[in-house]
Amino acid sequence: MKAALFSPCTYPGPTAGSGWPTPATVYSAALSEQTYQAAIEHARLADEVGFDWVTVAEHHYGPFCITPNPMVLAGALTQVVKRAKIALLGADIPILNPVRVAEEFAMLDTLSGGRLIAGMLRGTPNEYVTYNVNPRESRGRFEEALQLIRMAWTEPEPFGWQGRYWQYKTVCIWPRPIQQPHPPLYMSGSSPESGEFAAKHRVGLGLAVTTLALASKASRHYRSQAQLTGWTPTPDDIVYRVPFHVADTDERAMEHLAAAAASPRSFSLALSQGAETAIAEAGYYGRDDAQRGRVAAAFAGGIQGRIESGQLLLGSPRTLIAQIGRIREAVGAGVLDLVPAVGGAQALASIERFGTEVLPAIRAVDP
Repeated sequence: MKAALFSPCTYPGPTAGSGWPTPATVYSAALSEQTYQAAIEHARLADEVGFDWVTVAEHHYGPFCITPNPMVLAGALTQVVKRAKIALLGADIPILNPVRVAEEFAMLDTLSGGRLIAGMLRGTPNEYVTYNVNPRESRGRFEEALQLIRMAWTEPEPFGWQGRYWQYKTVCIWPRPIQQPHPPLYMSGSSPESGEFAAKHRVGLGLAVTTLALASKASRHYRSQAQLTGWTPTPDDIVYRVPFHVADTDERAMEHLAAAAASPRSFSLALSQGAETAIAEAGYYGRDDAQRGRVAAAFAGGIQGRIESGQLLLGSPRTLIAQIGRIREAVGAGVLDLVPAVGGAQALASIERFGTEVLPAIRAVDP
């Protein structure tokens, strides 16, 4: 199995209550600068201790993830991450200019020497307000944008595009991606429709903010649909995102998480009720109300409930290895996208311990 370190760039200061968009009345430029520097330092350390990927993502108008343009952060990471792949998981392509996205990804692939992973997301419905895009058009926009981006990467001759949502007289991007025919593609696939689209177009599957049961169902559906179209996904085609914290003992890891959650400047993603509520209200988990209810119930189950449902990795190295084994068996994911659940010096220690004590044990395991 492979390990990726996600840099959420979560603003660590107090915010003006929950909800979206979050008022900026308590915003601190100094704290934001510290957040970006911490993300870069985390990625540098992850690269040094053996993580396979470092990842960034796009969100708007709130403290949960202050990377409205993840390409900027990824560009900075190309200069400090020398070995690991740099994954954008991803760009919210329905609300962006897809030709611009194709150009920026190609530029990042060139800057990184061919180490880019290209994640394409629909984004949560609330964020369509950011650029005044109708959320009812999200699926159609996503599918058209993905096909246009792929063509921009692979077609060497200038071409025109007359689609439903975008029209271009001429497209011929420079630079071109180093990876041929293009960087590896991933998309979120929690819903049946997304899994079917990913399988049909041979795109990798990303699973986040979910449970083992739901992720297992989604991965099985994806594989079955891929078989119908004549190909077989590998474990590396499935990415499972989960918060983590590892310490020398289970008890110490629990203490660190509890202290982070109780802090006035809580960095604990594993206990971020406001973020989870906003995502749930946006319908992130798909079209099925019962499915959303099951995820919400798992969120309410406390720390142990989250561990059991595959929503949190917490404990000593030996404990994490066992927890990861459950995810591997249930989902068949070949890449774990790990979100630091605790900040500060403890986050750095957790990243280093995972790279030196957990990663060697799981790397040789075939999902």
